[in-house]
Amino acid sequence: MAGAVVTPANLAAPVPGGPGQVADKGLRRGAISFISSVVIGVASTAPGYSLAATLGLIVAAVGFQAPAVLWVAFLPMLCIASAYLYMNRTDPDCGTTFAWVTKAMGPWAGWLGGWAIVVADVVVMANLAQIAGLYSFKLVGWESAAGSTLAVTAVGVVWIVVMTAITTIGIELSARTQWYLLGAEVVTLLLFAVVALVRVYFGDATAATEHPQLSWFSPFAIDGGSAALATGVLLAVFIYWGWDSAVSVNEETEDPTESPGGSAIASTILLVGIYVLVAVAAIAFAGTQQLADQDDALSILGTDVLGGTFDSLLIIAVLTSAAASTQTTILPTARTTLSMSRAGALPAGLGLVHARYMTPHVATILFGALSIVWYVGLTIVSESILLDSIAALGLMIAFYYGLTGFACALYYRREARRSLKGLLFAVVAPVAGGVILTWVLVKSIIDLSDPANSASGNSWFGVGPPLVIGAGFMVLGAVLMLVCSRRERPFFRRHAEVFASAK
Repeated sequence: MAGAVVTPANLAAPVPGGPGQVADKGLRRGAISFISSVVIGVASTAPGYSLAATLGLIVAAVGFQAPAVLWVAFLPMLCIASAYLYMNRTDPDCGTTFAWVTKAMGPWAGWLGGWAIVVADVVVMANLAQIAGLYSFKLVGWESAAGSTLAVTAVGVVWIVVMTAITTIGIELSARTQWYLLGAEVVTLLLFAVVALVRVYFGDATAATEHPQLSWFSPFAIDGGSAALATGVLLAVFIYWGWDSAVSVNEETEDPTESPGGSAIASTILLVGIYVLVAVAAIAFAGTQQLADQDDALSILGTDVLGGTFDSLLIIAVLTSAAASTQTTILPTARTTLSMSRAGALPAGLGLVHARYMTPHVATILFGALSIVWYVGLTIVSESILLDSIAALGLMIAFYYGLTGFACALYYRREARRSLKGLLFAVVAPVAGGVILTWVLVKSIIDLSDPANSASGNSWFGVGPPLVIGAGFMVLGAVLMLVCSRRERPFFRRHAEVFASAK
């Protein structure tokens, strides 16, 4: 009921049993269009920042075949997006992975899936806030402040506060803000790509200029074979993370059973287009030697490509990218927490919805506060540990994306016998995505176990800090789950379900 005050006393309303129905949580229905949902999905991945931070590493691994790696890494994400599409049709719950894994695999797996989302988002907020703070100073040319940890951290905290406030005030304001931030980011990236390619083809570039070749798009042309390809994919797959934010606002989207899943598919397709285009333009303009191992591959080309007057546009692209992603990271976390609370998996107070703004204000504000504490705390302890925590992100991402893929296949397993479409897109594709991401998870664990692969270079308990941080968070989640199981017993008595077609 729109505008009603939702209190702990009425949080545990039963979920209607029919497909495509969920209990009304008090969120604003129909507030987000399909296009706005796609905008949220694309913005959540922070494409400008993701490219700037990762392209140099991918180029170092596979050279001119970086575009090939980017589209190969897109495939498992498309498979998981298919799982989101099908699970959302049956259960358009803002808890996404939590709700769907609970339905298909049971409450214990579902709770851990929800926990992985929350932890991943808390961890990445520190990185996004730091980038937003740093590039705020770079934009105005204040290099001394950009080099000050205190100044960057202070502005980063301000960004978290501002985005938390916008997200609390209302979903419409959140969506409108994303339009402006993503618009500035995408326009800048496209301008960079177009200008770079024009200068390549009309001879006004650098000595390292290369005309794009078809071999750049072939994973079979990579020097080093499958090992180099695996390294590149491992680096590239995580720059697609975040498109699922579009599905987390499903209960506030027009046509909640179809639009959110469709926007997830559209978001991943748009992302691969942006990534491949910008990568081709950058490599064609500068070659591979200048880009390899750069931690900000776009900024080093800014002046060369756009000239001294417009090179700050790339700074704007990275800044708006981090700012937009800061906001869209808050959205899924608050809604996952809301869903877990309403399902009886977390204390009821976390499921409160503001009567006027119709947003999960308690979960939103709490998440913002936890993000600030995590960010400031790690910055005080050590910036290298902050970087190590970011490296641990991949473990949580691979875990909950892969879990969602397997859950979809389990839930729709009977549908596989009824239709070829159901077999391919509700079972085979999600399993393929889940298997690939399980490989990514295992490979990441192996790599992160080596202290040499950490930012700090330290050894904790004989392994790298990122692995300890990632494993520590999941162990903490298991402990909290056991505590919740003693308090919220009805939820943990639920049984797994399977999709029953109406046909």
